[in-house]
Amino acid sequence: MKRYYILFVILIQLFISSCSDQKKHETIKSVVEADQRPAVEVVRKNSPASMRMDSYFTHLSKIGAFNGTVLFADKGQVIYKRAFGFANFRKKEKLTVNSVFQLASVSKQFTAFAIMMLKEQGKLSYSDSIRKYFPSFPYDNITIRQLLTHNSGLPNYNYFADNYWQNKSVPMTNNDLVSMIIKNKPIECCKPGRTYLYSNTGYAMLASIVEKVSGMKFQRFMKERVFLPLGMTHTFIMDYAEKPNMKYVATGYEPGRREEPESYQNGIVGDKGVYSTVDDMLKWDQALYECKLVKKETLQEAFSPAYKREIASRNYGFGWRIKNASDKEKIVFHGGWWKGYRSYIVRMLGSKRTIIVLINSASHVPFHLEDLQDLF
Repeated sequence: MKRYYILFVILIQLFISSCSDQKKHETIKSVVEADQRPAVEVVRKNSPASMRMDSYFTHLSKIGAFNGTVLFADKGQVIYKRAFGFANFRKKEKLTVNSVFQLASVSKQFTAFAIMMLKEQGKLSYSDSIRKYFPSFPYDNITIRQLLTHNSGLPNYNYFADNYWQNKSVPMTNNDLVSMIIKNKPIECCKPGRTYLYSNTGYAMLASIVEKVSGMKFQRFMKERVFLPLGMTHTFIMDYAEKPNMKYVATGYEPGRREEPESYQNGIVGDKGVYSTVDDMLKWDQALYECKLVKKETLQEAFSPAYKREIASRNYGFGWRIKNASDKEKIVFHGGWWKGYRSYIVRMLGSKRTIIVLINSASHVPFHLEDLQDLF
């Protein structure tokens, strides 16, 4: 009797194990299938605007002046989406509309969004000093608001880090950057609050503040609190400790189609570091219209000019450049460039039109805002 009981237990365990393995297999299979999305391009032949866009980018591609993906949407509806050129020239791997690109400075709007979320939750204030979170920080009277609007006077780490970071083969982290600033106190560009001065260091500091306040690594905070809730399943922030799947990431190229070498500064995030696709960026665009994660009033402040005197008819909010094209059309936009990648997002808030351009070859001439607008 005891023998039959033991045999029965073994059979039950085998059955459970088999079910578990099957479930595990199905999970893995579903992940693979999710990563193998069909590359659906959109060219509406009954739309003059769509045909105009196709003619423009096809011409640029043929003369070797464009290598990337592009998406135009009107009130959330895609009217044009195509990929041109190669994700990897050496391997002859073509880009698709599902290809993933480094967003460079377009990443700043996500960092600002994380700060806005924490502010709404009462966990920080825009008037907080950096020293509230990093008491040994060498510069006094720099606030979170000044970091958001590039008004802090902090020098760009892209220029001073080379002087202090010895092993250039080891990625530098945000914690390393904070320690570097505290230890070496690089010279300020100007006193805080004096003038607009674009600062990548400021946005890296904002990412570090998010970590301090949330108790979460910045990459994890953005994934769990922003990307996944918005359905941006193919968007991530580079993390060298837990390097994500880079299979669909387009290679970045410097002039002459030379692959950009890995940089130790790639490990710093907040000012850059977000990787995404044109479709995921459209999800982000639409989520902002729908105020999914923060209130409308919070977003309105992000899209409000921080400076009384506009700079060349443009201004800066929280992670966005701002231009008032007319009384009815406010445009918020941003561009990015880093290690072979260029990126653009243009949002026309009045007409709810969106332009997203992702490029993996820095040799191409950058677009002007007006050039992209004129295609609609």
